[in-house]
Amino acid sequence: MSTPYAPSTVTVLGLGPMGRSLAAAFLKAGLRTTVWNRTPGRAHELTGQGAAGAATAEEAVAASDLVVVCVVDYDAADSILRGEAVTRALKGRTVVNLTADTPDRARGTADWAAAHGIRYLDGAIMTPAPSIGTPDAVFLHSGPRDLFQEHLPRLEALGGTHSHLGEEIGRAATFDIALLDIFWTAMAGYAHAVAIARAEGVTARELAPFAQGIGAILPPLFAEFAEDADSGTYSGAINPITSAVSTMAHVVAVSESHGIDAGVMRATEGMARRVIGLGHGTDGFIRVAEVLGRH
Repeated sequence: MSTPYAPSTVTVLGLGPMGRSLAAAFLKAGLRTTVWNRTPGRAHELTGQGAAGAATAEEAVAASDLVVVCVVDYDAADSILRGEAVTRALKGRTVVNLTADTPDRARGTADWAAAHGIRYLDGAIMTPAPSIGTPDAVFLHSGPRDLFQEHLPRLEALGGTHSHLGEEIGRAATFDIALLDIFWTAMAGYAHAVAIARAEGVTARELAPFAQGIGAILPPLFAEFAEDADSGTYSGAINPITSAVSTMAHVVAVSESHGIDAGVMRATEGMARRVIGLGHGTDGFIRVAEVLGRH
């Protein structure tokens, strides 16, 4: 049975840089797109491209059976979605929440949606706003598979890859948090490395190609360490943690000799020494994950 919406309409709530990119990609793909933002004035460029600008969130929701939300966090999303009029308008529609937050917040929102007759998918965007609408975009989704498959043709207008990670609603947020953990700790490490290098008279430009070389060895190590972590082998054949910890101490020493805060590396060294203290000195560094996860 046909509806007045599917498969060519979508509503986007939230018009920050990412939300504007999402709406622009839907428009470019030919979908009838309705947009709304709490702060007025951000829709002008999109309405100039053919989007319908809604005066209220309730009006925006009523325009489509698929509502994509992308705001700063779940507090902001809840303030929009859980208003009485909007909640009433959402009944029977599907919300795809691409707002970044924690797995527990995703689960709480899914429970709220189910209680109000709203179909719900959670998601995460793993690439920056300029990637939206291009093959480089990466989207993660979790929730009912049939609901994901139903709306995938419209979601694919956003470009890139769309991975369904399972029906447990918190999985997309879990992947998001874990991957952001990798990214920001790596960026912190790079910033710290630049500070050390500059203190020793080496420019960031001189360091960069060698830093890229270090980065290139990480993907195969991620795969190898994943096998070790899941199997519980924690092999240290290539580089036992007793050897690794001495190099960490060198980084700390050079940092502090220049008055550079070595807190991040001290924390890393502390984790490694904890592993050694528990009798796992011949294991590889990924044994740290097991030790950190102990309760």
